[in-house]
Amino acid sequence: MFNAEKFIKETIEALKKEIQGQALIAFSGGVDSTVCAALVNKAVGKNLVAVHVDTGFMRKNESKNVKQMMGKMKLNYKFIDASKDFYNALKGVTDPEKKRKIIGEKFIRVFEKEAEKEKIEYLVQGTIAPDWIESGGELRDTIKSHHNVGGLPKHMKLKLVEPLRDLYKDEVRKVARELKLDVSERQPFPGPGLAVRIIGETSPERVRIIQEACFIVEEEIEKAVQQGLMEMPWQYFAVLLPVKTVGVHGDQRAYGHVIAVRAVESIDAMTCAYSKIPHEVLDHISTRITNTLKDKINRVVYDTTNKPPGTVEWE
Repeated sequence: MFNAEKFIKETIEALKKEIQGQALIAFSGGVDSTVCAALVNKAVGKNLVAVHVDTGFMRKNESKNVKQMMGKMKLNYKFIDASKDFYNALKGVTDPEKKRKIIGEKFIRVFEKEAEKEKIEYLVQGTIAPDWIESGGELRDTIKSHHNVGGLPKHMKLKLVEPLRDLYKDEVRKVARELKLDVSERQPFPGPGLAVRIIGETSPERVRIIQEACFIVEEEIEKAVQQGLMEMPWQYFAVLLPVKTVGVHGDQRAYGHVIAVRAVESIDAMTCAYSKIPHEVLDHISTRITNTLKDKINRVVYDTTNKPPGTVEWE
């Protein structure tokens, strides 16, 4: 059985030996990167620089909340707005594998540039077991290239450190609880962000649509959980589809985009079952999305696919 206390002690000692100098951690604010930051901070202290990159594909208020979290953890941190670079890099790109690999390489180049300024040798990532398992390699098929594995460029100037590489999400949460981190129960958020929740090409306008839709889905589900209407899903979000359908607004014809709602139950992300959300909750979500985004969205559907055959994210 996994022992979080033992893992923490052994990992901190191993990190003290592995990191001989300054290290930079890719800090998204999710469970994995936050646990990593806490462990490395205990091992090397001020020799760790936590870097949060705003790619432009973050959820509503995400980067602001992450900056507050880094301050609360008393990390030595930097915030980089690279949204223009990421938007330009993905212009015209629709293939999900290309998206993930482009985003992965862009992250590394941003980190390398920052590391060069500070003369940093090590890059710490919150990579966990499902990331490299699904990214394929050797005898494993590529399910999808996780940006922090399949998206890594072949030639890197930084030495990679991945303390959580052999853990699954439920084990990472146990470590987070042992470390008393506020994010221990936070739902997963993909490294490429909303770029993989927009099926097709990304753009600032499409990001604004999915930011609002995801915000509504999260808020309505969390409210329903607080009211005792349902159990908290493992992950829940919205997806912007690359199709338009006919609808009605008032007495006028409308032709708008489609939002898919996705919510799943899982333990380790390797398999999952779709959440049985009560119809009244789905009704609230659908009505609020179509009212809030009435000039953009006129249809909302619910994804009832398990994993397998589907994956948690659509891309």
